[in-house]
Amino acid sequence: MMEGSWESLSVGLHENVLQTLRELCFTHMTPVQSAAIPLFMSNKDIAAEAITGSGKTLAFVIPLLEILLRREEKLKKMQVGAIIITPTRELAIQINEVLSHFTKHFPQLSGNIIVATPGRLVDMFRRKADGLHLASCVKALDVLVLDEADRLLDMGFEASLNTILEFLPKQRRTGLFSATQTQEVENLVRAGLRNPVRITVKEKGVAASSCQKTPTRLQNYYMTCKADEKFNYLVAFLRQRKQEKHLIFFSTCACVEFYGKALESFIKNVKIMCIHGKMKHKRSKIFTEFRQLPSGILVCTDVMARGIDIPEVNWVLQYDPPSSASSFVHRCGRTARIGHHGSALVFLLPMEESYINFLSINQKCPMQEMKPLKISIDLLPKLKSLALADRAMFEKGMKAFVSYVQAYAKHECSLIFRVKDLDFASLAQGFGLLKMPKMPELRGKNFSDFTPTIIDTDSIAYKDKNREKQRQKLLEEHKKQQRECRGQKKFCKNKAWSKQKAKKEKKKKKVAEKRKRDEDFEMEEEDLDDLLNDTRLLKKLKRGKISEDEFEKRFLHSKRKVEDEDTDD
Repeated sequence: MMEGSWESLSVGLHENVLQTLRELCFTHMTPVQSAAIPLFMSNKDIAAEAITGSGKTLAFVIPLLEILLRREEKLKKMQVGAIIITPTRELAIQINEVLSHFTKHFPQLSGNIIVATPGRLVDMFRRKADGLHLASCVKALDVLVLDEADRLLDMGFEASLNTILEFLPKQRRTGLFSATQTQEVENLVRAGLRNPVRITVKEKGVAASSCQKTPTRLQNYYMTCKADEKFNYLVAFLRQRKQEKHLIFFSTCACVEFYGKALESFIKNVKIMCIHGKMKHKRSKIFTEFRQLPSGILVCTDVMARGIDIPEVNWVLQYDPPSSASSFVHRCGRTARIGHHGSALVFLLPMEESYINFLSINQKCPMQEMKPLKISIDLLPKLKSLALADRAMFEKGMKAFVSYVQAYAKHECSLIFRVKDLDFASLAQGFGLLKMPKMPELRGKNFSDFTPTIIDTDSIAYKDKNREKQRQKLLEEHKKQQRECRGQKKFCKNKAWSKQKAKKEKKKKKVAEKRKRDEDFEMEEEDLDDLLNDTRLLKKLKRGKISEDEFEKRFLHSKRKVEDEDTDD
């Protein structure tokens, strides 16, 4: 997969750039690097497509630095010369780490390059506080790089990218790098690039007619097993490979939380870490720490599926198949990177086996079967005991099950992954559930094969004493409300219902008050009419227009009329 040496490039590189490459032990270029670097350095916009793990980061970092170094007018302190946009913060950290190896030789550039996710960059453009006015800082911009462009659009950043492009000068060089060229990426190429040169890099030995998206040094396996067998096989697999480095992909954040905690109890003396999209500040620390480990297990969602370069990952395990075929390829691409060997394994239910043929056609992804391992002890009873011993595990298991079913129902390949065909009883056992949760997807289903644990789940306590103390306090308040409710009305069932009833009563009271105000107003109007009538008669009497006898006659007549009306009512 390697091309010529760096010195063989048609455009010469700065000596400090070459020195850094030697320090990093990058002696030769990859195909995408040898194709992209000369074009990018010669004032061309480029749209590069290359398989995951092919060295795309250096393909834009090196020309970016060379372009800034060759500027006639050197960049000032607050001027931005280059922006690199990437879909996740982990990838931004990784790119910044690569950049830092080079900028230590060029300290003058370290403050002139931005690496950011689209959302954060838009926020920086709109914010004018803290003495930062980014819109004016980018007027000197030379280079824009869109890394993992297909993922940027998959994650819904199209509007953010359009906003960013509006702030940037038109006279710039733009590089777009991705593992796949979708129609959305093509639209972005047309909107953000000027007469781009297109680069498509395939591996040597891959036929021209082939569109294989995975590295040839990657061994791809699948294992077919039932839902209540999968956890046993996963643990058995990991116990045999404790000295290796693994990524395990799950479909949801809740599944990561549950199975990550469960694996800590079953696999001893191995560092197990979890990372998913709902984590905020912890994600960067976990990612950096895991990258430095010689061995260990990272339990994660697809937030780690794109562009992330973790050194020496031996196995990528897909406990749950991803929601899209392209994500399958990107997950596998976390191993066998830049010429290294690696392996990947996906666990499939018997009803999902046709997914193998689908991948071979859709992604040109060759797979071979791995036979299930021999299991001596069933671990599911112990998984249940974890839920009985700690309410946190009980709740994590329930949430994980619900989130898995909901994610399964939204699978892109719904002809294969059909939620109505799932064996929910077997699935619940695989999650170590004590009982079935209530959810719409389970309505009307038969669970004769599932035996719930006979226990009052309210009696399961948290191991964390502070959490348990808080829970007991809330339980007591709830019981008090129920007692009060029963004292008022026998059919008052729950808090939600009583709140709804109170709302109706409040509305009814408001309507009654409004009606009373309207009636009082009508009465006041009638009294006012009578008073006005009496006042007019009195004025006529004073002015001598009517006699005293006439005044008395008319006054008595009006009073009798009012009394008659009141009698009729």
